[in-house]
Order: sequence, then C-alpha cells, then structure tokens
Amino acid sequence: MLVAGVVASAVLTGLIWLLGERLHDVVLLPDQGASWYYWKLPEPTVWTRLSAWAGYAAHQIVFWWLIHYAQTRVRRYSTGLHPINVVALAVNAGFIALHTLQTHLFYDGLAQDVSIYSSQGSVILLLVVVLIMENRRRGLFLGRPAPIKREIVDFARRYHGYLFSWAAVYTFWYHPAESTPGHLIGFFYMFLLLLQGSLFLTRAHTNRYWTVALELAVVVHGTLVAVMTSGPDGLWPMFLFGFLGVFVITQMHGLGLSRAARWVLTGCYATALLAVYALRGDLAGTNEAVRIPAIEYLLVGVLALLAWGAGRLWSLRAGAAAGRGTSTR
Repeated sequence: MLVAGVVASAVLTGLIWLLGERLHDVVLLPDQGASWYYWKLPEPTVWTRLSAWAGYAAHQIVFWWLIHYAQTRVRRYSTGLHPINVVALAVNAGFIALHTLQTHLFYDGLAQDVSIYSSQGSVILLLVVVLIMENRRRGLFLGRPAPIKREIVDFARRYHGYLFSWAAVYTFWYHPAESTPGHLIGFFYMFLLLLQGSLFLTRAHTNRYWTVALELAVVVHGTLVAVMTSGPDGLWPMFLFGFLGVFVITQMHGLGLSRAARWVLTGCYATALLAVYALRGDLAGTNEAVRIPAIEYLLVGVLALLAWGAGRLWSLRAGAAAGRGTSTR
C-alpha cells in the first residue's frame, strides 16, 4: 500500500516535470530577496486569482469532509483500505491534476496574495504538532516526555487530520506546478503528506517507521533547496543538522532502537556536524544547528500553553452556563 502510494507520488511529480517545459516562456519579475516569491505573474487578473483560490477551496473542503466522514461513520482501523480511503486517494489525484492544468492555463498559485512565510510556516506547524501528538509514546527529550496534559495530546490526535490536510493542501496550491528542482522536491513531499492524509484509519497511517520517514523528509527538502538557492557555502548545514538534531533528540526514540544503536546514531551526528563545520573553517558556526530544534521545541511549549488556556476557558464557560441553568430551575 505504502510502496504503491510512494511510486504514484513519484509518477505525479514526474508528470509535472515533463510538462514544465511549457512554462519556460512565462515572464516573471526579477527576484527581490528572501521574502519575495519569484514564481508569480507580474500582472495577475481576476481569473488567475479565482482559478487558484477556487481550486484550493474546493480541494480543502472536500478533504475536510472526507476526514469528518471517516471519523463519524467509519471510526475503526483496518489493515487494508476502507472505501473512503480509495475515494480520498482519487480526490487528491484529481486535484493534483486540476492544479497542474490550472497552472498551465492561468499560472498563478496562492502565492500572489499571501506571504511566502505562510507556506513555510504551515509545514513547521505540522511538524510541531506531531511532536505534541507523539509526546507520550516516544517522549520529547531523549525519550522523556514533556509535561503536556493528556487532554491536549488527545485533542491533537483526534483533530490533527484537519490541520495536516490544510498544511499540505495549502502549500500545494501556494505554488504553481513549476518544474524547477526545488518545486519538484517540494511537490513530492506534499504528495507523500497527501498520501498519508488519505490513509486515515488504516494501520499504514500509524506505522512508526513511515511517519518518522515523513518527518525526516523535511531534512532532504530543506537541505537541497538551501543548496540550490544559496550554493554550497550557504546555510544548508543549518537545515541538515537542525532537522537531524530533532531526530536525535526526539524522533529516533520512538523506533524501538537499542541504547547502543541510539548512541551510534548520536555519535555519527556529532562527528558529521563537527566535520562539516571544520571543513568550512567555522567551528563557531555549529550554533546554527541549534536554531531549528530550539524553534520547534519553543513552539511545542507555546502551542501546549495556548491549548491549555483555550481548554481552561472552555471549561469555565461551560461551568458558568451550567450554573446559570441550575439557578433558573
């Protein structure tokens, strides 16, 4: 099931690559820096905007409805596919084809109207929520769980599908179906996330090796895109060792590895980190590797506090409403 899905994701990515030559004549504005998204029309129209937003909205609403249907009507895990999984896979494949067609007819994605940081932030948010969801099973720091309330983790586990589908669908429609190496790597990653989202209520969806592979895919994507955009002397080690740092600190502790295996992986990580920065003549730059883990763990704390505060307010409101109802009887 998973192998077939990964192959299908690769095939869909290959189709975008094959069709990409048709977009080479699109005239774009000069690059204006890190906060500028290059691949958008200089003069958008009502139709270019409407085609992107309507396609995104339809994809998002249908996917959310499928998740709701599965949670309220199916509600049981299976080793194979439920009929609703087949529908979800077909829906995602259909909207991938639609967005590719929309790109070739109108070009623009959602990037014309929203910040590039919203696309990047949506994926980071997804990764952070996974850390919260898995806190009880694998811990947050070297196998030790953070003091996050059970209600928060349970809430994240129950409703994460809506957030994750938004992150994947939004990011997919943010970009036109361009065939640059960076786009293709990103699309393949999004297709894997859409595949995961389509496999709800199956054993494949909770396979711990598969889910960690999805978390680690951001290492490949982030590192390669950094090399492509800033060259070998750029910030690619920050992405490589930053995301791998999260693996060493948290993710590998949910794979059932022996203590010896974890020490070996930690040693390999530290050796590679020091070697790369030594070759760059900048051992002091190893502090870059701390930035991404620090951001992710800080966001875990922020989201957990926000969720706790919202739950507390909801409980107080419900209690006040119950008190008013009692007093009127």
